Amino acid sequence: MRFRLTVLTQREGVKQLRVEANSEQAAVHEAAASGAAVLSVRREQVLPFARGWGRAAVPLLLLSQELLALLRAGIGLVESFETLAEKEQSPATRAVLAQILEHLHSGKSLSAALEAHPHAFPPLFVASVRASERTGTLTETLGRYVAYRQQIEAARKKIATALVYPALLLAVGALVTLFLLGYVVPRFSRIFEDRMGDAPLMTRVLIGWGGAIDRHPFEIAAAVLGAIVLLAWAGSRPAARALALRALQALPRVGERLRLFELGRMYRTLGMLLRSGMPAVPALGMVRGLMQESLRASFDRATARIREGLPISTAMADAGLTNPVAVRMLRVGEQAGNMGEMMERLAELYDEENARAVELFSRTFEPILMAVIGLVIGSIVVLMYLPIFELAANIQ
Repeated sequence: MRFRLTVLTQREGVKQLRVEANSEQAAVHEAAASGAAVLSVRREQVLPFARGWGRAAVPLLLLSQELLALLRAGIGLVESFETLAEKEQSPATRAVLAQILEHLHSGKSLSAALEAHPHAFPPLFVASVRASERTGTLTETLGRYVAYRQQIEAARKKIATALVYPALLLAVGALVTLFLLGYVVPRFSRIFEDRMGDAPLMTRVLIGWGGAIDRHPFEIAAAVLGAIVLLAWAGSRPAARALALRALQALPRVGERLRLFELGRMYRTLGMLLRSGMPAVPALGMVRGLMQESLRASFDRATARIREGLPISTAMADAGLTNPVAVRMLRVGEQAGNMGEMMERLAELYDEENARAVELFSRTFEPILMAVIGLVIGSIVVLMYLPIFELAANIQ
């Protein structure tokens, strides 16, 4: 969901912000974590098929990689953005870069220039840059953000890749079944049309389905297309996505995998912010807006205990956001003073565990799905041939 916030900042006074968040409270927390006082908040109504229209589609990961390469080559910040603007082919991205250059030439900081374009640069990225400006580690922060985005994308690609083959199997099986029911079964039934009353019950049901598809192909195609459009529309609604997520979380093994995925993203984001130089409490406020509702209550309890002075490892353990291995790693990070790095290692541990689970699911589910599809198609073929078998037996 997108929210329009009116905020008050020390540098720029009153201004408007657009924030992507799961709820109004999360949007307020996200803006407050960046040091702004929220004056008002309003949800923007955006049509599902119009999402992304009218705003600059800035490839943030590619832009960060190119900026990082220029800075590491010893080129200054302003000259780096000038180089990026000169080589950019997209008019929308070039316009955003030109406006950033205007802010930089006027003496504003990079974080302030990026904050003026909330549609292109998320608050997490802006907050990381702002923290690095205080410590003079912009290059290192960009490197960590690039690694953070690459790790997130790699985890998503692993899950998507594992689901591609089962989805293709399911689609092919459905198409073959529809072809048999809509084309083969009606034509095959004409062979023994006069003896239909003697056919087995399941064969008569199968032929009835095939006949219905043969007589009303356009109506059935329209119904299938309408169901696909309805599912796409429901997928664009936050309430429907939240309902589907809660249903998945209720499943024993799937819910645990989703929880570990969220915890991995939480620790990776928090570790990146801490390594960028951001204090723990503001970093926790930034991370809260990225979390799902199922973990937000536990995260809020941990944040409250950390504000009271409790160690991060103890607060996270008491809130149920760790396991024994994670608690030990966090304690080592506290003792060694490298909590950010330890959180990133913990996120990698969660990601590896999820990757193994997804691979195991893929190896187990694919043969089961193939067996089910084969059973369905085989049953259709056998039911079509049953009357012929009975007719042959009667002739003998």
